[in-house]
Formats: sequence, structure tokens, C-alpha cells
Amino acid sequence: MLSDLEKRVISAIQGDIPIVSRPYQALAEAIGIPEATFIAVLQGLTDRGVIRRFGATLRHQKSGYQANAMTAWQVPEDRIEAVGKIMASFRAVSHCYRRDPAEDWPYNLYTMIHGKSEDDCRATAREIADKSGVDTYQLLFSRRELKKISMTYFPDAAS
Repeated sequence: MLSDLEKRVISAIQGDIPIVSRPYQALAEAIGIPEATFIAVLQGLTDRGVIRRFGATLRHQKSGYQANAMTAWQVPEDRIEAVGKIMASFRAVSHCYRRDPAEDWPYNLYTMIHGKSEDDCRATAREIADKSGVDTYQLLFSRRELKKISMTYFPDAAS
């Protein structure tokens, strides 16, 4: 069971996070509680496994990027950790994660590469390949963006 306060905090973090030096303070003020209480409630929800992940959604077009490519890499399993760290270090990479390969799809590490053009994405992939020593990959360019909508829990709780 969640308390009313927990529901209010969950409701508060579901929208855009203010771009200020203390975003939790702004969110806490919006629901009328101290920042320390807000953070303690978030920590408690995380500790209990109610909140498992808290992440941002990049709207790449609004950030000046016109192209993006999900890049599938074939990486030896014993190098996944090291290679993943190299790939994730690139500023143009917003996602880097491992997946089990399929019988007809041997790729096991994926990066989302953003660029001003498809050629920029290709150049970044070549740089990543050179730096990581992984030369077997496929670039899968986005052709259209589907609407990104997250679940909304307790929409009336924040008020």
C-alpha cells in the first residue's frame, strides 16, 4: 500500500523535471512539502522496489539532432563490459545496453547514436568501432518517431 504522500511524490515526478539547480526542491514546493521529505520518500520508494528506474526521455529533434541510429554491435561476451564503457563514453550516444543475440541476429550490444545528419551517425559509429576494436555492426536509422507516452499513476494526487 502507498500512502497519500507517496502517491503525491510519484505524481510529481511523472512530468517534466524543472531545469533548475535544485529540481527536487521545486517539485517538493509544488506539492507543499520540504525538499528533504521529498527526497526521503523517493529513497524509500526506491529501497522498497516501488520505483525501479528513474530516467529522462531525450527529444533529440528539440536538442538539434536530426538523425539517430540504433546501432547493433557484435561484441565478444568477455569484452561486453569494457566495450560498453567505451561506447557509452561518446557524447553522441544516449543509450548503451546488452541483449541476448538471436539465431539469425548475432548482435548483443546496442547504442543509440544521435547526430545532425545520418552521415554524422555513420562517422560516430566508425569512431566507436575504431576506439572499441569492434567492427561488426549494423546501423538502423529512425525514419519516424512514434509518440512517446509514459504511464501516469495517481494523476489527481499532486493537487
